[in-house]
Amino acid sequence: MNFGKKLVALAVAGLALVGTAACSNGGSSSSSTSDTNKIPKVTKKTTVVFWHGMQGQQETTLKKLAKEFEAKNSNIKIKLEQQGDYDNLQAKLTSTMQSPKNLPTITQAYPGWLQSAAKNKMLVNLTPYINNKEVGWGSVAASEIKQGMLDGAKINSTQYGIPFNKSIEVLIYNPDMLKKYGITKVPSTNAELKQAAQTIYQKSNHKVVGAGFDNLNNYYVLGMKNEGQSFSGKVDFTGKESSRVLDYFVKGEKAGYFRMPGSDKYLYVPFTNQKLAMFVTSSSTETWIKQAAKKGFKYEVAARPGKYTMQQGTDIYMFSHASAMEKAAAFKFMRFLSSKENQIKWAKETGYIPVNEDATKSAEYKENKEFMLPAKLEDILSTNSLYSVPVIKNSNAVFSQLNPIMQSILSAAQKDRNVNSAIKTGKTKFDAAWKQ
Repeated sequence: MNFGKKLVALAVAGLALVGTAACSNGGSSSSSTSDTNKIPKVTKKTTVVFWHGMQGQQETTLKKLAKEFEAKNSNIKIKLEQQGDYDNLQAKLTSTMQSPKNLPTITQAYPGWLQSAAKNKMLVNLTPYINNKEVGWGSVAASEIKQGMLDGAKINSTQYGIPFNKSIEVLIYNPDMLKKYGITKVPSTNAELKQAAQTIYQKSNHKVVGAGFDNLNNYYVLGMKNEGQSFSGKVDFTGKESSRVLDYFVKGEKAGYFRMPGSDKYLYVPFTNQKLAMFVTSSSTETWIKQAAKKGFKYEVAARPGKYTMQQGTDIYMFSHASAMEKAAAFKFMRFLSSKENQIKWAKETGYIPVNEDATKSAEYKENKEFMLPAKLEDILSTNSLYSVPVIKNSNAVFSQLNPIMQSILSAAQKDRNVNSAIKTGKTKFDAAWKQ
């Protein structure tokens, strides 16, 4: 989601002996030639170069964790190289791929950025490292990393990434406002959300918008997933499923009980000004609510209405040009960052959610009073299934196009213009983006 910008998404296991493990633990294809038996111990001074886009408190915490890792692994130096924001990082990666030897050992990235890198055998299949007990965990299960997040770090079914800084979409609501307008149950379905939003808008004499959606491309992708359709070039933008997804928001925008971000850019602004009762947004939005809200303002966090929620944020990927020892050292650092202890630290200090199951379930994480999400996260993840944008040809470009497409359609509804014309134009752009 765009909040990330403001706060500031190969070794072959081809031997018969490990083939079954590779298939069941994260990937069956590969882009390099090592196997688990060729992963060395780190016996000499080794430097791991890590490109990232973390800023502010996130970067401070990352530096602290790197120092702690170095103190426990005297042979390994973690060289953190900040590349600016995500756009800068993606641009640097793309340009440097023309000279692969100049790439770092590991990088923070979204999988959609690295499709060509995977195709050109620049990435390392991490399955052998996961299954190695010296540098990894011995198995996927032993890693305690959420399976949905691991799946989101795959490219063409191969486990090239390990989840890093993650957030999910949630429903954030004002409990006092829901009570004031007679909403006794926090909406858990789209039908309930619509009914509650209509009630609030009507009972407030149109002074309070009932609900909103911060991220319009997420709205469409998850809406289609809830209709049974995964995000791909097979989606018919004017088909019956898509029409239901669009119509739900269009009617609400036109009537006034739903809204999208406008000149305020982010919905936490009208929410903290008590002009919006609830909204679907990234879990990381809590940080901005705390900064914007007046003293005494109350809010709560709940599961996103519907079956699915969008997992967001980057993973860490390894480049194949690195030496065997650099790869081993790098994966030890990736394992370190993913541990229960360090995921709790990372979550407490940054507001991201733990990728580690044990961390999510721990009393130490749940008792974090800085944010509302920790106490609710385990229940939310048992309610919502994780979904991420599939890493397929042009998916990243189409996903980006969805935001302006949806804005145009909803603006037409808001201004009482020809919505059907906007949808037809949107279909043309949507289809063209898949075919580019």
